[in-house]
Amino acid sequence: MTTVSNAEYRGVWVFIEQVAGEPAPVSWELLGAGRQLADALGVELAGVLLGQGVAGLVSEAWAYGADRVYLVEDPVLGPYRTAPYARALVELVQRYRPEILLLGATSLGRDLSGAVATALGTGLTADCTGLNIDPATRLLEQTRPAFGGNVMATILCQRHRPQMATVRPRVMPLPPRQEGRQGELVRVGIALKEEEALATVLKVIEEKGKAIYLDRAEIIVAGGRGLGSRENLRLLEELAGVLGGTLGASRAAVEAGWLPPEYQVGQTGITVRPKVYLAIGISGAIQHLVGMQNSEVIVAINKDPEAPIFKVATYGIIGDFQEVVPALTEEFRRQLAARSA
Repeated sequence: MTTVSNAEYRGVWVFIEQVAGEPAPVSWELLGAGRQLADALGVELAGVLLGQGVAGLVSEAWAYGADRVYLVEDPVLGPYRTAPYARALVELVQRYRPEILLLGATSLGRDLSGAVATALGTGLTADCTGLNIDPATRLLEQTRPAFGGNVMATILCQRHRPQMATVRPRVMPLPPRQEGRQGELVRVGIALKEEEALATVLKVIEEKGKAIYLDRAEIIVAGGRGLGSRENLRLLEELAGVLGGTLGASRAAVEAGWLPPEYQVGQTGITVRPKVYLAIGISGAIQHLVGMQNSEVIVAINKDPEAPIFKVATYGIIGDFQEVVPALTEEFRRQLAARSA
């Protein structure tokens, strides 16, 4: 067996996730982060695209910063299944040797990354919130919450390559799209067999509901333990309806049974990056802040002036939400009506 030194691995790769030809936005976010890492290392940024009939996404990858796209198209890669996707990605890594491989921390990305890292015998840091390069060592500094979100850990993969990390959607900013930008396309043939897939997709059932798109919402009205009861959610629902927003919840509100788990924002829930995030009755524990602190505007409403949420809030209102929220709802309704008139 030929031994390959770490010095022979060069380049930053981003796995471009897609389902039925629909790209996951986190892929473009990771190309933005990957661009910074590649520039710091002085190497190329590449996208990796696996699937069937997905060549149309190549130009999008170039537009979001990829210098090169490795494309593997095969009928076996039509519906996502762990075995063929992992085999294709592992073979690409072994053939072209990138020093860094990034994937989205989605259900698909988490499934695929673990299988690939195991096959390659390398390390994998999950749910990163920060990625940087140590210029002295060229190591990828992978930062993520640890110990229940009470500390931030920076993890290094010193001995093995590639250095692998997954990043949650909406943690990294979406880079500007560069219309007309061109790059290099490398089509790669990999001998995949249907019988080696180990699973058959019989039917795909799409889940409906606003909460499914919480990570893409531009306005989120989130409630926490401070609401006191499930009945008080109606105040938040009315405000979200007037603003055209989506409901969200803290872990405490979900555990109380006021909203289903898919509405949970935070370390053990969904990471969001809306234009406006209204945190109502949410104290601001670090586990929750991890999931929403990158929102463009944060409005906190809490009767406790010492609540940690006020430290990250753009605007803070100290008061009883049962008085403040109806007043805000009515004022927003009046202002929007006047604007439309």
